[in-house]
Amino acid sequence: MKTGSGVESPTRGQLDTAELFERWQDHGDQRAREILVDRFMPVARKLAWRYRGAREPIEDLVQVASVGLLNAIDRFDASRGTNFTSFAVPTIVGEIKRYFRDLGWSVHVPRSRQELALKVEDAQRKLMPTIGRAPTVQELAQYLELDIEDVLDAMEAAAAHHSTSLDAPREDGEDAAATLADTLGSEDDRFELIDLGVTIGAAARQLSERERQVLGLRFIEDRTQSEIAEEIGVSQMQVSRILRQAIARLGELVVGDGAPPAR
Repeated sequence: MKTGSGVESPTRGQLDTAELFERWQDHGDQRAREILVDRFMPVARKLAWRYRGAREPIEDLVQVASVGLLNAIDRFDASRGTNFTSFAVPTIVGEIKRYFRDLGWSVHVPRSRQELALKVEDAQRKLMPTIGRAPTVQELAQYLELDIEDVLDAMEAAAAHHSTSLDAPREDGEDAAATLADTLGSEDDRFELIDLGVTIGAAARQLSERERQVLGLRFIEDRTQSEIAEEIGVSQMQVSRILRQAIARLGELVVGDGAPPAR
């Protein structure tokens, strides 16, 4: 069978590994690449099983190892005469290790920042026994031959490597029983009242001056109907009727058509 490039496509077991790489790298024969993947998948699976554990499903590790195998196939230089398996194994293992390293970070951090953060942490471990204390940022920068700003960025990124439980005790020393969760704010139900008050205030401007006056005396100043009647010089029955009409009108404006925008 021939490919679109005119190269006869190999079948499984026909060609040795060197010939398959020649067809893939020199002629772009996808069929040859597929056969290489199938041929060396047992190696990828074996490496995935080596790193299996209760934390990660083996299917996910096999998928990661497969990505490493594809990278190895695409990067392998057959002209060097190196055995492919010797090249593929460290490539696949490196992909698996990067997967576990990325998995360990609590929040997403760019890989370059992760690598720099790990270098800074390693430098801290190496310098502490030598100087007898935690190294300063300047000492870390000199040791790693980096700018101080880069070290500070790395230390900030390292904070994402491990998350802190909300049940962890606070470090301010004010209350030994207090936890980080105690520092978090809570939702204030009164915000809804503020929003509702603005809406009602805008709707109330559509009422008559008498209706607004009666509503204010009743619900803001907490006057009784008889007190309101005496205040504005009408009967208690009239006050009751004004209140019912005003409340019904507000309901129509707020719930029905909606209150007009505040001016």
